[in-house]
This record gives sequence, C-alpha cells and structure tokens, in this order.
Amino acid sequence: MADSSRAGRTAASRSHGIRATGRRRKGPTRRRRALTITLCALVSCVLLAGAGLGFVYYQLNGNLKGVDIDAALGADRPDNVDNGSMDILVLGSDSRAGDNAKYGSDGGGARSDTAMVVHVYKGHKKASVVSIPRDTLISRPSCTKGGQQTPPAQHVMFNTAYEVGGPACAVKTVESMSGIRMDHFVEVDFSGFKKLITALGGVDITTTKPIHDPDSHLDLDPGTHKLDGEQALGLVRTRHGVPGGDGSDLGRIQLQQTFIKALMDQFKQLGVLSNPAKLYDIGNTATRAITTDTKLNSVNALVGLAKSVGGIGSDHINMATLPVTYDPQNPNRVLPLEAANKQVWKALREDKAIPKSALKDSAGDKGGTSNYVR
Repeated sequence: MADSSRAGRTAASRSHGIRATGRRRKGPTRRRRALTITLCALVSCVLLAGAGLGFVYYQLNGNLKGVDIDAALGADRPDNVDNGSMDILVLGSDSRAGDNAKYGSDGGGARSDTAMVVHVYKGHKKASVVSIPRDTLISRPSCTKGGQQTPPAQHVMFNTAYEVGGPACAVKTVESMSGIRMDHFVEVDFSGFKKLITALGGVDITTTKPIHDPDSHLDLDPGTHKLDGEQALGLVRTRHGVPGGDGSDLGRIQLQQTFIKALMDQFKQLGVLSNPAKLYDIGNTATRAITTDTKLNSVNALVGLAKSVGGIGSDHINMATLPVTYDPQNPNRVLPLEAANKQVWKALREDKAIPKSALKDSAGDKGGTSNYVR
C-alpha cells in the first residue's frame, strides 16, 4: 500500500459463545456499543439486548447467515496474536438486489459501500474505528469466489474487493493492507440497516445546516430530528446534499461516524431490556439483517461478543479515517498516504492509540461535514 504504486483476527463456537481460539481475546466487560458494531453501535448494543431472548434462541439462531472466512483464506493470513485485543471488519454492502433495488442499479455486483476496522483494545474499555474510503486506490490480492479465482490487481478501488470475492476477499484485502488478522467480520446491507433503525424506534440527531439530497432520499432542515430507517439510511449515504461538503466519500464517512455515536448514546436510553416485545423485535430484526463470519453466526456467540465489548461508550471510541490524499489524476479517487498508513496500522497491531501525527496531513477527516450533524 504505497503512494508511489497507488496502492494502498478469536472467536466463538456456535454453541459456546466467545472463546480465545485465536488472536486477541480477554474476559468480558460491560455494555454499550457496536454498528460499526457498529455499524459499530448497532450490532453489539442490539445483540446485547438479545441476551434476554433465550426463550426464542432457536428462532433467532435460524435467522443468522455466516461465511467461513478461515476456510476461504486458509493459512495465508497475518499471525494470530493473543494480546487481549480484538479486530472486527464491519462492512456496509451496497447491493441493489431484492429490497435494495429502489436505491439504483449495482451493475451486477455488490460492493462494500462502507468499511470500518474496529480495534477493541486490551481490557475492552476503549476502541478505535478506522474507516476505509471505498474510493481508495489499492493493490488488491488474488481472491476466490464460487470456485473462480480473480488475479491480483493494482490501482483499483478498495470496494471492488467485495465485488470480485465477497466478504472473504474484503477481509483478505484489509489484512494485506494492515498486517492485522481480522477476528471477525459483520455485514449489514441497505435494507437491513433501515429495518434495524426502524426496530429501534428511530435515532435523534441535530443538523446545523440543511441537508437536501434527492439521490439518498434525504430532506432535512436545520434542527432536531428523529430519523426513521429510510432517513437514517439517507444520512449515511449522502454525499452531495450537504452544503460546504466536498461531495466525496470522505464527507459521507464523517456523517457515518457522527451517526454511529448518536446511535450508541441513544441505545442506552431505550429501556428495551424491560420491554420483551421490543426486545424480541430488535433481536429478530438484527439477526435477520446481518451476515457474519461462521464463528459469530450463533446467538450465543453474538451475545458473548456484545457482553465483551458492550461496555465501551462513545466517549471512549476514537473515530478516524485511513490517511489519504486526493488522486491528482481523478478527484473522485483517493490515494493512501504510505507513511501515515503504516503509523495507523502499526499502532493498532501494537494495541496502541493512533498517533495524531498520522492523521494531520490526511484529507480523510476533512470532508467538510464534521460539524453539520450531532
């Protein structure tokens, strides 16, 4: 992953929850966030609610879908390092198949419209989330999908990894970029995200400027709003509807990061654990909405993960975007900043905070939308 070339781990058994079979695990702490799990806040918070749903365990278990990443990738992966931390790749798929067709055509294949590496530090009391811009031009490794192998490619957009090889290729690509073995992956698509927000009863946000974007079906005046599922999806998808934003994926990432923190903070106030009907609705919706690695695709495993990382509050999560710069040959693409990227990934590999020096020259956190939503 170099500027000059324009290129850019354990888990749980199905019946016994989370256990330390691979890289970075330690004892559980207590509750508060994840849809990027996150798409930080959502998955662990929503699935922590699932801890009260033992009476419908088998139904919820049957909702889950899993992909065997270990079998797909084999031994050619970064080493397992059991230092008590955890790394999770969270993907937002932009497939337009089925219920997602209303959002346009995907040209025949889904891509990872949103990608976040969630690093949970040893002790599971804080985390860093690194968003990878979908338009980052990287070196993509060879991948296999449906028995067909795709050769490696240079100078291609990051989100093409999912398109050519599904979740396994996205994981392989992130691991080749970072040198960090992903412990898990969680994926949510457009329709699943919208249904999850609706099941939660919406999310409160405040806009400081108008956001009007017919492409993402979003129309908000300045003020406080309770976003329903459709509006929340519009907010995390919009690129062109925010005045002063640069119209790029970088500005959208800033909106996504702000929304995630609002979602996390709100979940604590919902009181769903004392409302069995709402608890079931959320658990049923969440388990239908996500795809995970096979070590996570059971209710026991997900609840174990939620209990383990659910104590992390939004004020203990550092949001960052992978350091990039605009491609001088194409303003709609970005190039990874080699030295800064190495600093980010090295810090996470060593379970340390991301140094501010790694981000100061990046266009990644300068998309122009950071103060528009809170």
